[in-house]
Amino acid sequence: MTNRLEGKWALVTGATSGIGRATAVEFAASSCNLIINGRRKERLDNLKQQLETEHSVVVETGCFDVRDREACSDFISQLEHPIDTLVNNAGLARGKDAVYDASFEDWDEMVDTNIKGVLNMTRLISPRMKEKNRGHIINVGSIAGHESYPGGSVYCATKHAVKAFTEATKKDLHGTNVRVSMVSPGLVETEFSNVRFHGDDERADNVYANLDPLTGEDIAEIIHFIANRPPHVNIMDSIVLPVSQSSSSMVSRDE
Repeated sequence: MTNRLEGKWALVTGATSGIGRATAVEFAASSCNLIINGRRKERLDNLKQQLETEHSVVVETGCFDVRDREACSDFISQLEHPIDTLVNNAGLARGKDAVYDASFEDWDEMVDTNIKGVLNMTRLISPRMKEKNRGHIINVGSIAGHESYPGGSVYCATKHAVKAFTEATKKDLHGTNVRVSMVSPGLVETEFSNVRFHGDDERADNVYANLDPLTGEDIAEIIHFIANRPPHVNIMDSIVLPVSQSSSSMVSRDE
């Protein structure tokens, strides 16, 4: 397979764990230089060292919260490299309470991270891509952006927003060579459920009990595939589920 990422630069948000970390590893293995973002500096530094040692790529880190527009702007304004691929991966779920019981704080965190974080990074980087008439924006969505489920009112709403934003962004960039894509995973075993349930390990483990869920590496391979298509190919979305899942709420578990 032709490697079109060699020597390019990719910026991956939420790279300290799960899909984001796996994506950084996958891109580095293709000799793609990286800018990795996250809020946990030690994890960023360790990943930078690992990738530079194992793959002989250049890795820069950006320890900031994508919810903080000023921090995003300050970091991006100092970048010296063109961003060939932006992977908007940072996101989270908080709680699974019914709309009438849910926490406003959980809602705010999901809206600010899942929607505003994607908006911030895209708004700040897309003008550079448009000016150069090249680049690729890849947003990590969710099956929850295609169908809603009880207990996920605001999380589903944020991922529906990502889907709509992805489609509108492609249309805003119509006539340019900038590509816009999304990948929409189902059940992926990462820190996702632990974060959703505020550190309740038992409840998080039960989400993936008696089934074979997707891994961060599974989704990273798909993101890499999307990014590595020929310049005239734009994959708008890819819905990816484990075999044991048929919808957001239909999951088959082994007895």
